[in-house]
Amino acid sequence: MTWGALLSFTIVAVLTVVTPGLETLLVVRTSLLSGRRAGVAVVFGSTLGCLVWATAGLIGLTALLATSKFAYDVVRVLGAIYLVYLGVTALRKSKPAAEPRPPTSVRSAMRMGLTTNLLNPKPGVFYLSLLPQFLPASATAAWGVLLVGIHLAIGLIWLPAVAWTADRARRVLLRERVKVWFDRITASVLIGLGVKIALSDR
Repeated sequence: MTWGALLSFTIVAVLTVVTPGLETLLVVRTSLLSGRRAGVAVVFGSTLGCLVWATAGLIGLTALLATSKFAYDVVRVLGAIYLVYLGVTALRKSKPAAEPRPPTSVRSAMRMGLTTNLLNPKPGVFYLSLLPQFLPASATAAWGVLLVGIHLAIGLIWLPAVAWTADRARRVLLRERVKVWFDRITASVLIGLGVKIALSDR
């Protein structure tokens, strides 16, 4: 592998991480509603999910997702159902309460990040389709591990920074009325994403 290819992959990895998506939404939402620790826990859970997908990709298991529409659809539909579940649950809890709602625990936040990532087939396809483009035919498994490490490291730098920023904005954005509407809007987005994933093809 040349240094040029390594630099090219790093640029692509940065773009994929910083582009707002489902992971960013979960980190921002959790950080605003439950604090920075819970937001960072989502990051670690999601990173662990990426590590599982990357490992599967390096040993060839995610080839099944790329070649079998049935396998891809099973994971996709399960992920969509889980997103809708998260959204509906959040909507049910978004009503103003007499007492403050307890924040999401670190363990629950980490589990949410992990489950959401594992039930999203796109990371598996990402690792299967992107990594080989930056690996020469003579590359060893170590190069694949290096690329995965770069991608995960970028996420572990960028997303905790997003969590920190969202946590700093809590006092301004989360007055009770604003908090209720923010909760409802992000919950609706989760439901919308779940429906979109369920209805979409690859």
